[in-house]
Amino acid sequence: MVESSRQTITWWEVRAMQATNLEDIDRPDFVALDKDEQVVLIAEVKGFPFNFKEKKTKEYAILRLIDYLQAAKIVIPFAMLVDVENILIFKWDGNNLSEPIICFNTADALSHYEPKFRNKQIFSLYLRGLIEAWLRDLAYHWKSETPPFSKEMAEIGLLQLLEEGTTQAY
Repeated sequence: MVESSRQTITWWEVRAMQATNLEDIDRPDFVALDKDEQVVLIAEVKGFPFNFKEKKTKEYAILRLIDYLQAAKIVIPFAMLVDVENILIFKWDGNNLSEPIICFNTADALSHYEPKFRNKQIFSLYLRGLIEAWLRDLAYHWKSETPPFSKEMAEIGLLQLLEEGTTQAY
């Protein structure tokens, strides 16, 4: 018989006790690295059936981004939330996360890499792969000379950081 007065410990609490830092507990879906392998962007991605339309879901995702950014040993200048409808990019100054500084329609950015994007269900893992392909195209122009939203990414200073960089999924 299980003693009812005993407090149960969740798997997350056990992991937290074993962890040496926040990175051991939870990580963003992927990071983008510059040519010197410094993290310049962290990203959370939610594919079908999830999205950030619901206010609480979006707020929770933003809090997770802030947790990741605060746990980093360096200032990571950008953060990104992606769902099948929007790509939101935020700036981080080491203390505060901005409101989204830019918002792209996800299909407009990613249809270049998946022509049937608008006509099929895109699940999280595939969406993450497409976002990483877009960022790598911005970095190396492997698919096109001018990847979608290159101009806008340059205007916010992210394109320059991505050039000759890569992504790393967790």
